Amino acid sequence: MTRPVYPFSAIVGQERMKSALLLAAVDWRLGILLRGEKGAGKTTAARALAELLPPPARFVNLPIGVTEDRLLGGIDLTKTLRGQPELRLGLLSEANGGVLYVDEVNLLPDHLADLLLDAAATGIHTLEREGFSASHESRFVLMGSMNPEEGSLRPQLLDRFALVVDVTAPKEPDERREVVEHRLAYDADPAGFVDRWAAEQDQVRKRIAAARKALPSVQLSRDMLARISVLVHEHNVVSLRADLAVARSACAHAALLGTGVVSDADLDAVLPLALAHRIRSHRPPSAGSQPASLPAADSLKAREMSSSERPQQAHRFSPAPIDTPALRPRVEQGKSGVTKTREGETIGAVIGTRKSENPTELEVRSSVVEALLETGRPRPDTRHLHEKQRAPLAGCRYLFVVDSSGSHAAGERMRLVKGAAVSLIENSARRRDEIAVVAFRGGSAEVLVQPTHDVEEVRAAFEYLPTGGRTPLAHALELAKQFVNDRTLLILLTDGRANVPLLTHDPWSDALTVASQITCRVLVVNTELARNATGRAKELAASIHAECVALDDLGNGFDFPSLLGTSDETRGR
Repeated sequence: MTRPVYPFSAIVGQERMKSALLLAAVDWRLGILLRGEKGAGKTTAARALAELLPPPARFVNLPIGVTEDRLLGGIDLTKTLRGQPELRLGLLSEANGGVLYVDEVNLLPDHLADLLLDAAATGIHTLEREGFSASHESRFVLMGSMNPEEGSLRPQLLDRFALVVDVTAPKEPDERREVVEHRLAYDADPAGFVDRWAAEQDQVRKRIAAARKALPSVQLSRDMLARISVLVHEHNVVSLRADLAVARSACAHAALLGTGVVSDADLDAVLPLALAHRIRSHRPPSAGSQPASLPAADSLKAREMSSSERPQQAHRFSPAPIDTPALRPRVEQGKSGVTKTREGETIGAVIGTRKSENPTELEVRSSVVEALLETGRPRPDTRHLHEKQRAPLAGCRYLFVVDSSGSHAAGERMRLVKGAAVSLIENSARRRDEIAVVAFRGGSAEVLVQPTHDVEEVRAAFEYLPTGGRTPLAHALELAKQFVNDRTLLILLTDGRANVPLLTHDPWSDALTVASQITCRVLVVNTELARNATGRAKELAASIHAECVALDDLGNGFDFPSLLGTSDETRGR
């Protein structure tokens, strides 16, 4: 017996998410990405949307371990072995007219994500396999969801989603109670619960159907198109997909309202959905600005601070060119289950096949098909063998925690600190790796760069990072903890001169306490000058069993210990 789907109309709150889903229901070209922590209702909403589309709309859930043949389609092995070769449709064709949902889309192999998004954009999928060719419609609502804690999405792929919604669980107690009440009622009597919401569901279906019918006649004036272009440009968005996303979603919004003409109100409603994930600003922050990411020492202590203790004037130093070794942490099996270790090698899910006379992992189906098509018999020899292709090595997360306090202004030491960080990133980060940066100076720490694959964004952030003020080391480590996962290598660049408290009145003790709570691998880069050394950075590293290297040694052929992998291996990648 099939359990009825939770009704869309019964979803409590989440107005922005529901608005985006309705826009996609009207215009299937508006692919949606839902970002948020687990338990926020992303999958429930995706399934509910499919129930509102005109029948026979299907909800197709794309598994992360899907192969290229299953996604695109391929030779039907059963019929081929009977002597009647025939193509078998893939999930792209099966989802036509419905919803194709990709949970944890950020973990989908890159080449499959590219193929999926291309098909979703064009609405047509062409299949070429072993001499057969076929084209199928693939007009489906593409929905992806992801938990940012599991990794980010490449900027090139993120841009392919027309709309992005950040989904969070409700925080108000009354709203949380209502969510739980609805869910308990549904679990107790699914059919009865769906019946109670039948009238509201029917109204939404009629509204979507009417909007779909009206969409081709919605008027988008030349003046309104010009305003869209101006707004996109003002937000420093380069991609023309942004203009298209705003225009299409504004038309869908007008169709839902039944106005027939796109207005300023329609643009205001859709701009946050279409632009938020595309905005990339590298404007330099003002030198005197203080981040508000993490509260610093208590305001009373700040007022009592003597003039000699107050933050120094901020300066800005460009990175100095340094050639550092490459880091390469060994990635163990993650919570997502995408990777595993076999004989010291990290391997991913099967993503395709290739011909090989000495296959490492034999792919039986492709080998048999090759032999059958060439010889007429399902008995492959070495000429017909195929091996499995697996996903690239699982990516690492390089988490840089960078001290930009006033002590690094002496002798323009900050140039070397920035240069070392940028060089480590450029020499170490691979395509699937992530980089995040936490910087600390003055009274608090700030997240300078959220986890990203974009090295240019990180380089620009370091260029504009000011230097000056006190050293809130404990604050920085506390802030960095939120980005730690089982793939993280934390690189702490500091001289260890902590002087801003967090937990007690002792800043150094606070730093040691917070550092002991960090569970990932840590590399400490000691940035202090030898002639004025305190040894605090070395002490911090020793207390948490982290590797420690002097900043001046990074550019002198230093080779990292086996804990981090060999630099020769990564230099030759």
